[in-house]
Amino acid sequence: MGAVEKEQVQVGSSNADWQARKVAAMARGQGNIAPVYIDRAENAEMWDVEGRRYIDFGTGIAVCNTGHSNPKVVAAVKEQLDKFSHTCVMVTPYDTAVRLAEALNELAPGNTPKKSIFVTTGAEAVENTVKIARAYTGRRGVIAFNGGFHGRTMLAMGLTGKITPYKNLFGPFPGEVYHAPFPIEYHGVSVEDSIKALHNLFKVDIAPSDVAAIIVEPVQGEGGFYAAPDEFMQALRAICDEHGIVMIADEIQTGFGRTGKFFASEYAGIEPDLMTVAKGVAGGFPLAAVVGKAEIMDAPLPGGLGGTYAGSPIGCAAALAVIDVIREDGLVQRANHIGAKFKQRLLALQVEHPSIIGAVRCDRGAMIAVELVEDGDVSRPAADLTKALVASAYEHGLVLLSCGVNGNVVRFLPALTISDELIDEGFDILESCLDACLAK
Repeated sequence: MGAVEKEQVQVGSSNADWQARKVAAMARGQGNIAPVYIDRAENAEMWDVEGRRYIDFGTGIAVCNTGHSNPKVVAAVKEQLDKFSHTCVMVTPYDTAVRLAEALNELAPGNTPKKSIFVTTGAEAVENTVKIARAYTGRRGVIAFNGGFHGRTMLAMGLTGKITPYKNLFGPFPGEVYHAPFPIEYHGVSVEDSIKALHNLFKVDIAPSDVAAIIVEPVQGEGGFYAAPDEFMQALRAICDEHGIVMIADEIQTGFGRTGKFFASEYAGIEPDLMTVAKGVAGGFPLAAVVGKAEIMDAPLPGGLGGTYAGSPIGCAAALAVIDVIREDGLVQRANHIGAKFKQRLLALQVEHPSIIGAVRCDRGAMIAVELVEDGDVSRPAADLTKALVASAYEHGLVLLSCGVNGNVVRFLPALTISDELIDEGFDILESCLDACLAK
């Protein structure tokens, strides 16, 4: 064995070694929350290259809703891989893509006939909803909301209502994108305030007759896990109907049972015109889609939508298995059970630390969050404590994620297949880490 080969075997045996190599080899813009390098994962647990075990309360940012390496998903992928890995769905398609489109069309909220397209990432799905809406309406403007997150490509960044780290240094952004306040009662923004601001936007920035689409997350993800009130979603639906605007529901993080409904839009009883899906759709394999009303979806000309890897046969096979697992294992209902269990523990923790835990958000299944503040003051976000808590959790074997415009929200996105015992074990770690951070 040569000297280089020996070095490759010896270096990289620890998390620290791999982190040093990563910093040297990969651009700093693609950072990582923790210097933890995963060797294997199963359901709601992961093990790093040093053999250390972690309870996963992040699930790859709401991707592995059916758990890491779900046996049914793995089997479907292996079966497809034995057949072929790629032909391009726009050249010589395959039955798994058609069957998945049929399944998504059936699952989408509302009774209007639906059609779907496939892409590779959530940002692509978002951008394609804007393309479709503009083709259908012949209009130019798009309205999004403060605190929303829609992706890292240029148009998706323009729609995103959070500067750091997603938009910082990357402008200028595409024009004809407008933002309105998102209703967050905890921060003093009511539904009435948001709708009033939207109508004001129509008066001072862009006429409703020039607006192609309004895009909204039924629960803001990166923005802080704030659920859109039902009356807000219903008001948006009415405004879009009144002015012929395409209503886009960004269900990338909220879909596939995560919120205790298959799609979070169902809570408000509304039917979006277009809907983006990604993350949980394929159990960890790169796949995204736009699902929408057939008349609107058919507005672009043939060849106007797609991509080389759009609708990967591997991803489609995985997604069909994911849908089967969610249905057969009752994971939509399980999400509500998980939410209730987290709520019980988090509310008890809030009673213990009322000046630190400003808000507990557990009313949308297994999309759960706590907002940390200083001295009980909503205007004083405890960003440093949040950062320290997340770091401490990794050191003690628990994967946590933060979010929020002010970086002071801890979010919980456990697999919908996680056991109650693992939830309790993970929560015990969380409590001890919080106590240790507060004692410093």
